[in-house]
Amino acid sequence: MSLSQIIIKTPAEIEKMRKAGQLAAEVLEIIEPFIKPGITTNELNDICHHYIVDKQNAIPAPLNYRGFPKSICTSVNHQVCHGIPGGRVLKEGDLLNIDVTVIKDGYHGDTSKMFFVGKPSILAQRLSRVTQECLYLGIRLIKPGTYLGNIGAAIQEFAESAGFSIVREYCGHGIGRLFHEDLQVLHYGKKGTGIQLVPGMTFTIEPMINAGKRFVKLLPDQWTVVTKDHSLSAQWEHTLLVTEKGYEVLTKRNEESNQI
Repeated sequence: MSLSQIIIKTPAEIEKMRKAGQLAAEVLEIIEPFIKPGITTNELNDICHHYIVDKQNAIPAPLNYRGFPKSICTSVNHQVCHGIPGGRVLKEGDLLNIDVTVIKDGYHGDTSKMFFVGKPSILAQRLSRVTQECLYLGIRLIKPGTYLGNIGAAIQEFAESAGFSIVREYCGHGIGRLFHEDLQVLHYGKKGTGIQLVPGMTFTIEPMINAGKRFVKLLPDQWTVVTKDHSLSAQWEHTLLVTEKGYEVLTKRNEESNQI
């Protein structure tokens, strides 16, 4: 892919993306108190949907996107991504990813976070922590001139040094007026490869990391991705802007104010 295919955002567009990003972050903040044993993933979907539509006066991007039937993605335990909310009842010890994308004034904000249902296992805690640190490592490398490959290489090295594996079939992406714009952000790779970042680029970093092997499969619903070996999987995601001197996290939550 060449730089000419990538949409560089204007200051006015960036301001709209800031707003969409903050709304997406807010959804992850308001849903947390509801995540307890006994609630269904569909109930969590409904809470998020009504908050986005009624309180934020915004649009949940996943709903009807290429036929996706719900407003958020809920991926539990060995589900890697794109889990469809339904009748599944969350139980003590479950590991849950909620992925939220909000459209406001025509622009997208995309973010996801891991949640523990009750008390997690030591492995779940460690996997979630390492995956979040992978995201932060990638974010901290963002500045004009950085090669995209540097981000993937840093994430891969950190995850694999912890004994985990990187899902390779899914990656971060450009984002703006479109949910998925031209620009692929791989979570593995080699330093000094790929395009170089320039100010005004907006994209997601969203590493998916497995406790076991990296291999995944798509379920018959044509959306839910799971680990082939049924090992736990975790994912954290932010929408980022390349600034003149570094980066801005457009979907940063209040709890992260001192972290990135």
